[in-house]
Amino acid sequence: MEGISKPWWRYIYQQGFDAPLVAMLWLFIFAKTWRVNYHPWQAYVALGLMVWALRITVKLLSSALMTDSKDPLQEVRKCLTRLTAGAGVVSLLLIIIYLPTEIYLRLLILGVLVIAYFAITNFSTEPEGQISYPKHVLAGLSFSFGISIMAHVYLPSLALGELFSSREFICFGVLCIITSAAVEHWMRAKENRQSRYSDEWQISLPLTLLGAFALVFAVQAESQTTRPFFYCILTAAALLQVLNRTFYRFQTQDIKILTSMCFLAPGLIFQAYHMSN
Repeated sequence: MEGISKPWWRYIYQQGFDAPLVAMLWLFIFAKTWRVNYHPWQAYVALGLMVWALRITVKLLSSALMTDSKDPLQEVRKCLTRLTAGAGVVSLLLIIIYLPTEIYLRLLILGVLVIAYFAITNFSTEPEGQISYPKHVLAGLSFSFGISIMAHVYLPSLALGELFSSREFICFGVLCIITSAAVEHWMRAKENRQSRYSDEWQISLPLTLLGAFALVFAVQAESQTTRPFFYCILTAAALLQVLNRTFYRFQTQDIKILTSMCFLAPGLIFQAYHMSN
C-alpha cells in the first residue's frame, strides 16, 4: 500500500550492508580462532568495502536484466555505480599499502573464483525450475575464501594448502555453499507457490550433516580457541534449519535479511564463550 514505509531492515539489504557486516564478523572469528596476533583494522575495512562492491555489482547486473520500472535500483544506478567503483579503489589501495605482499597470490585465486561465478551466472543456462549448483559452489567458495585469506595472510608459517585443508575453512565454505543454494530454493518455492515441505530435504539434510560434523569437531578440538568456531558453525546451521522450516511465512526481502542474521547471531555465541573463559 502506498504511504506505508518499508521496515528499516529492508533498507539494510537493499543497500547491500548486510554482506559486509557478515564478512567482517567472520573475519574476526577466523582471526581469533587462528590466534592472529597482529590484525590491523585496515584488513577489516578493505574486506568490507570489497564485499560491498561485489554485492552491489551483482545487484546492478541483475537489475540491468530486469525491465521492472519499480525496481528501486533503476533510479540510483549511476550513483551506486560510482560508489561501487570508489569502494573498489579504496579497498585496493588499503590492500596494497597495508596488507602483506602474500595477499596478492590469494587475491589472484579469489579473482578467478569471482570471474567464474559471474561467467556461470550470466552465460550459463539451466533447465527451468532447476538450481544451478555450480554457481552456488563458486559463490560460497568465493565468499569463504575471501574472508579467510584476510586472516590467514597474517600467519606466514602456514602454507596456502593448509588453509584449504583446515576444518574451519571447509566447514565455513560448506555453510556458505548450502546457504547460497538455500536462498535460491526458497525464492523459487515462494514464486511457484509450492508446498513448504517440497524438496525440503535438499536443504535440511546438508545442514544436519554440517551441524553434526561441527559438533564432532568442537568436541575433538584440542584448543579452547578453536572450539567456539565450530559452535558458531553449529549455531548458524541450526538457525538456517529453522528458517528452512518457516521461510514461507516471510516476504522475499525478509528471508534474505534473516539469512544474514543467521550468520551474525553466532558472533554473540563466540563472544560469550570467550568472555566466560
